[in-house]
Amino acid sequence: MASKLQLPVDESVLLRVTHSNLKSFSADVRFSLEMTVESAKEKLWKKCGTSVDSMSLELYDDTGTKISNLSDNMRPLGFYSPQDGYRLHIMDLDPTSVTSGGWLEDTSLVEKYKISDEAYDKLDGTVKKFKEKLASQNPSILENKLQLPDNKMEDLCATIKVGDRCEVEPGEKRGVVKFVGKAETLLPGFWVGVQYDEPLGKHDGMVKGKRYFDCPPLHGVMVRPDKVKVGDFPERDPFEEDEI
Repeated sequence: MASKLQLPVDESVLLRVTHSNLKSFSADVRFSLEMTVESAKEKLWKKCGTSVDSMSLELYDDTGTKISNLSDNMRPLGFYSPQDGYRLHIMDLDPTSVTSGGWLEDTSLVEKYKISDEAYDKLDGTVKKFKEKLASQNPSILENKLQLPDNKMEDLCATIKVGDRCEVEPGEKRGVVKFVGKAETLLPGFWVGVQYDEPLGKHDGMVKGKRYFDCPPLHGVMVRPDKVKVGDFPERDPFEEDEI
């Protein structure tokens, strides 16, 4: 009897990733052992913002001991013998990098645009003008709109739990659920906090001075439960889109 054809298995490894400039950045990322170091850098670039040319990678074992520098971009990742639970540390060598200076983590460093109340009142098409017009036409409409029930979308939250993989609309953005419940600094009702796989979010889990969960900068978002679909949504391989 002819033996069955044995297809090659693409082995992978789950590594904890840290960053030299982003002290709060920490993520578990799965890599194929067959992908090159350069391909691994491409994958990490989309997660942390450090360019491939400015990135140096260091591998540490589960005791914190440095194993090696991943200095050869053309070698497969498996050449350096990483194992599940090892740490891959990103060194950003560009002093002008977007990750330097701490502004990605400390929003107080970002210069904010301010406008006086008098100048704002002179603008047309603002939210304030819209609310004033709506209230003048029918005061009860605005009142009912602002007083949302506390149990808004509570039934949808019953199907969502922390740790679920999910997809968020619009845009089919994938990630993992990090928070489910009411958010005291947001509008009444229930909210879902999501950590995106890529930096497509708005924050690091802190919203209006309240921390609801922890995630890398620009990976977090708070959305209503009806925007979230949980299920088998694995992290996308950024290189699949380039294959035909």
